[in-house]
Amino acid sequence: SQPWAVGKTTRLSSLEYQRGLNPAYLAWCSMSPIQSGTVLSATGHEQEVSKKKKRLPRAERKALERSKKGTDGRGEKKNISTNNPQKKKRYNLNSNHISELTLKSTADDVLKAIKRAQNLHDNHDILNIERFLLEEVDVSFAFGYRGSLLARLAVAALHLSNHELARKAIEERRLNHRSAMLPMESSGIIRGMLRVHNVTDAISMLNDELSLPFEGTPLDSPENKERLKHRALSIASIASRHFYEGEPNLSVTACQMLADMGPIVRESGLTAEEISMPWARIIKGAAECQSRIRSGSITIDSSDSKDPCNFVYPVLSAMTTFPSDNDDGIYETLSNALVRRTVFLTGAVSMEGCPEADRGEVVFVGRSNVGKSSLVNMITNRKSLAYISKRPGKTQQFNFFAVNDKPGREKEVRYGDVLPGEKDPDSFNIVDVPGFGFARVPDKIRKEWSDFLLEYTTTRKTLRVVFHLIDARHGPIDEDKRIMKQMGETLPKRVKYVVVLTKADKNVKGPSSKNSGSVSSTVLDKVRETMKENGVKKAPVFLTSAETKLGRDDVWRYLRFAAEF
Repeated sequence: SQPWAVGKTTRLSSLEYQRGLNPAYLAWCSMSPIQSGTVLSATGHEQEVSKKKKRLPRAERKALERSKKGTDGRGEKKNISTNNPQKKKRYNLNSNHISELTLKSTADDVLKAIKRAQNLHDNHDILNIERFLLEEVDVSFAFGYRGSLLARLAVAALHLSNHELARKAIEERRLNHRSAMLPMESSGIIRGMLRVHNVTDAISMLNDELSLPFEGTPLDSPENKERLKHRALSIASIASRHFYEGEPNLSVTACQMLADMGPIVRESGLTAEEISMPWARIIKGAAECQSRIRSGSITIDSSDSKDPCNFVYPVLSAMTTFPSDNDDGIYETLSNALVRRTVFLTGAVSMEGCPEADRGEVVFVGRSNVGKSSLVNMITNRKSLAYISKRPGKTQQFNFFAVNDKPGREKEVRYGDVLPGEKDPDSFNIVDVPGFGFARVPDKIRKEWSDFLLEYTTTRKTLRVVFHLIDARHGPIDEDKRIMKQMGETLPKRVKYVVVLTKADKNVKGPSSKNSGSVSSTVLDKVRETMKENGVKKAPVFLTSAETKLGRDDVWRYLRFAAEF
């Protein structure tokens, strides 16, 4: 009600500014002639006040927050009516990074959501992702990447033991995305099925989506190589998982499938590095399963005579058909699984001094200094089982070594003691005989050795394999020809004759794992011609090297015949 002084501003309370300028002042301004400076002063003050941030009361702020969230005061969703009577579907996720899936979501968003749900065992998110992929989007989603997302969803569902969801995803992928299915995705689903013990569906998918290439198609094409690789890895998963679970029969079947598949893999040109088979894991699983069988913790049906004496042998049979990089770690694992105990039994100079013929035997023959003792140590993964000497003719008796026999077996042979226990089912004897040719011994002793070898190879009922060792640098000499002729004429049909070319590393400069040994074509032709002349042309021939460990798998393939006696 006081008059307003010209040229002065009025100080009003904050409440008055919130409610607007004083009405009396506004009315006075409209009626009184006001100088221009006065109006500018009042207007400037109004602008200064308007710059201050307006703060709503707490009740109004909370109401505004609830309206944005779409809830009432009790935290319940408001029933807001819209022009569209059909409510829009929402696929909310618990993730802070990806809180919702929409049609604008990318394949990478969905993949990240699946991985997070699997790692955190989030069933809510897995169900919403499934609804989004099966109900919201079509086959063209993410430029056709929907099939791969369904495969990844199936793996996550199997990880969470949601079999129904996995079945839906797999069926949708098979029906609408068959042409775009990748072998890697199928292999992942198979491994997921094996984790939940769904072996039947796993094998069905293996035969459907990862079948062998059709006849007439080029095996070396990238598509067929990829299919062969993941088929082999899937079968390897079946073998290793069931070995560890104490179900060796299915593992043996899987190993046989690998053995049948190996030649096709070699023909395709796949290398050991490209396929990267988990041989060490399969061998360890087979060895653990065999150990549990020996201890009695698991039992298998022994009525089937086809069961191997050691479940590592089927793995070995599969290994020898696949490309090999001669990995020391793998073959050390193999040797430790097949050779658990070794002991020198006795030395014999006549048949009367031989131990009892109650298990299979293999014998290594050849000229002096050809590497017999070194080869015995290599295949048994022992450094000094057989004595190695640089002087030819050091071995002057038939040395018998027991493999996987009961502890103390040598005392029974040498002293006649009776010890408790039994030999392992895969026990056998290795026989290292004296060398011929360069041994510095009288002719009388050399003839006695020859007669003893002839009597041993023809009358020993438990003999299963004769390994004839020849130096890969020089080929056969006269004494090797005599041994070949003797074996070709007198060796019983039950005994296998194998030619082993030793010291193959000496033919290579700087031998390595990729080039661990070789033999010249001239020497190999000479070996073949000599074998043909002496009636043993069908005998197998392979290379070995005690230095680079070349040929370990080949030797063990034939040692199996003695172990399964």
